[in-house]
Amino acid sequence: MNFKRKILCIGAGYVGGPTMAMIALKCPQYRVTVVDINEQRIREWQSDNLPIYEPGLLPVVKEARDRNLFFSTEIDRNIKEADIIFVSVNTPTKSFGQGAGMAADLQYWEKTARQILANSDSDKIVVEKSTLPIRTARAMERILNSNDSGISFEVLSNPEFLAEGTAIKDLEAPDRVLIGSRETESGIRARKELVDIYANWIPRERIIESNVWSAELSKLTANAFLAQRISSINSLSALCEKTEADINEVAYAIGTDSRIGSKFLKPSVGFGGSCFKKDILNLVYICRSYGLIEVADYWESVVKINEWQEKRFVQNILVNMFNTIAGKKIALFGFAFKADTGDTRESPAIYVTRGLVEERANVVISDPKAIINAKKELADIKEYITYEEDPYRAAEGSHAIAILTEWGVYKGLDYKRIYDSMEKPAFLFDGRNILDHKKLYETGFNVFSIGKGPLKRI
Repeated sequence: MNFKRKILCIGAGYVGGPTMAMIALKCPQYRVTVVDINEQRIREWQSDNLPIYEPGLLPVVKEARDRNLFFSTEIDRNIKEADIIFVSVNTPTKSFGQGAGMAADLQYWEKTARQILANSDSDKIVVEKSTLPIRTARAMERILNSNDSGISFEVLSNPEFLAEGTAIKDLEAPDRVLIGSRETESGIRARKELVDIYANWIPRERIIESNVWSAELSKLTANAFLAQRISSINSLSALCEKTEADINEVAYAIGTDSRIGSKFLKPSVGFGGSCFKKDILNLVYICRSYGLIEVADYWESVVKINEWQEKRFVQNILVNMFNTIAGKKIALFGFAFKADTGDTRESPAIYVTRGLVEERANVVISDPKAIINAKKELADIKEYITYEEDPYRAAEGSHAIAILTEWGVYKGLDYKRIYDSMEKPAFLFDGRNILDHKKLYETGFNVFSIGKGPLKRI
């Protein structure tokens, strides 16, 4: 089959795989190839056992795979053949040297840029899909256009705005698609090529065009604003617990203000995931590098409140269980950072688990999708933890249950059966406020939630 264009994505992770699958599904006139150095990951993309769990992803992959969607480890060859290259490699927080703990680690991104340069013999459009610091496109341009062979590269920014658990819906009907380029004739022409791809299924008014620097910064600030709302409501949850106000009622009241809106006002044990903390700290580092200390401190406080909320949750368990949990079995319901994903990166459950283990509790972790990743996250303390996918078995003989992920399955459990199987007095700490607390109290539990007064029997 003759394809209109050959699209390549370097990086077959949470962003690259689903995004390319949707483009291939909606644009059969384009050949779409996803490459990665991880051979096992590529084999999984070629099977029905995909390397990531995302509702609705498998049917999309299966419909396009081997028609115009392909997965490969042959990076160099596919770079040479591609017309448009999406770069979706990992950009973790730097763990060494200048900016450690805050700045983005761009070593994989730079290696990819040099690999593109080394294997290109024709003009190409290179699209930043990874979350990157502002003005990273300029650095990539300098690397790519350092060639003396007359090859031209146009670098675009097309940040992803996917939420794990709803990524397929987000890709099929996004609020917006943002594409940034240089405001030059060639830059605008390259931008139009990418606009034309997305316009195959996305209304034109939802495709936003900007300069490349605005696009890069918009991604960081979007995540910062969302995380800010979570930390704001979580900070108020502590005040509600002291004053007998109900955080759910407060959140509803302020959320009905059309200027504020109701999204991201759900109190919880804290936010997690691969983006929020990383992007905010990256923003903090950038602000400090420009001497904007007050701005940096403001955004860093969002992360500090989140860490404080996680610590407060552990402290709440300790204080309310007679100031000792040593030798007590505590069942954690959920380990993924949110429902409908197996992703555990920066999950609040990591801190909670480690805090409980430090107090010598016997921790059992239950999660329908995240146990494999949980074992990786906690490999250094594995001797203190057991894993049980069945929540009923996990709860047997436990002194307390802590809800850490808002999986729908936890709402439908038989908590009378669970209560009967537990040690007494039985405690339940709802870190997501998803259960009927009054009913749990009537069953016999001592109930502690986020932003509400406790329902105690002792």
